[in-house]
Amino acid sequence: MTLVVGKNSSLFRRLAALAIAGALSLGAVAPALANSADFVRGLWPLAEARGVSRSAFEAAFAGYNYMPKIMELTRKQPEFSQTVQQYVDRRVTNAQAAKGQAMRGEWAQTLGGAQQRWGVQPEIVLAIWGMETNFGGFMGGENTIHALATLTEGGYRADFFRGELLTALRIVSDGHVSPGNMVGSWAGAMGHTQFMPSSFMAYAVDYNGDGRKDIWNSVQDALGSTANYLNNFKWRPGETWGYEVKLPNGFDFARARQMERAPLSQWQAMGIQRVSGKPFPRASDVGRLYMPAGAAGPTFLLLPNFDVIKRYNNSDSYALAVGHLADRIIGGGGFATPWPAGDYALTKAQKAELQTLLGRAGFDVGSPDGVIGPKTRAAVLAYQTRMGLPADGYISGRLLDTLKR
Repeated sequence: MTLVVGKNSSLFRRLAALAIAGALSLGAVAPALANSADFVRGLWPLAEARGVSRSAFEAAFAGYNYMPKIMELTRKQPEFSQTVQQYVDRRVTNAQAAKGQAMRGEWAQTLGGAQQRWGVQPEIVLAIWGMETNFGGFMGGENTIHALATLTEGGYRADFFRGELLTALRIVSDGHVSPGNMVGSWAGAMGHTQFMPSSFMAYAVDYNGDGRKDIWNSVQDALGSTANYLNNFKWRPGETWGYEVKLPNGFDFARARQMERAPLSQWQAMGIQRVSGKPFPRASDVGRLYMPAGAAGPTFLLLPNFDVIKRYNNSDSYALAVGHLADRIIGGGGFATPWPAGDYALTKAQKAELQTLLGRAGFDVGSPDGVIGPKTRAAVLAYQTRMGLPADGYISGRLLDTLKR
């Protein structure tokens, strides 16, 4: 096998230095190997044991170079660097909802068949498609094999990404897609609805019956696979993801924290109502209270299907955006309660500053380290109570600004 970067080249030495620096800064769990050729050679016995053919293996690694830009992207995941408002507002727009409605008409037969077979409403499948690739508009520009190899070689969650890499190689070897057409995100998510290789192997379906599970070129296969995925994680047919609600004056936040998950009837007994004024269809459904911007912003009661959406991407921000886009696709409007103005996500340094200010105000936060733990949350609740603020425990830029005054 020939790799573009030779182990004695000056280019290789620069890439190796970048790989080591990136691995150290990212808390790598494995040391960088001497060069990429050694990494690929060491991978072959594992791939062979997974049933990967030698020809598929060589084709997949043709021209492989370690990619420092992939390692840099591991530090910029939007679910953790934006407020929920920023995340949702950038992804759920009038234009996106209108496009989802158009796709609902275009793919009605496929979506209807998928709902009959797997019980997942069309708008949810469409919302995931829209969130992941803008309805197929951009499925990622990275060679999946090479991106996963870089993450593994660089030591970023190496065990996990090595497993995904070996699975991706098996998908190529089985003939579902050629190495050059296996494209996706920097993290290895692939196709119209961005399946990780392991999810592809477990849940992808040949919906159009052509003998291949082609989530890159067949919208039918991609939408069917997504419905199958959600069904396997216990999607509840005919039920929604959650409800926007309003809290009564003097709401007991402390009791709500103790309840965690409870039947909607119990939340109603605390004075919570849907913003629409309509009753809950099933008062026995179990929900949890979610205040993504604290008591001053939109508030939701989340149902079990919300957690099924999170199996796609384990982020409340993501699941809320999917649920909201689904509602918009079937004709719903924006949230009834506006987001509070001027909020922003805190950096680690700003979290440490918040802890320092709480400590100066007489609240025990331990040593300010920028990590929000039980002591910091307890201190925030005590501060809010002292100041006569809603004791929602919400930690954000608005709270930091208040402490600075």
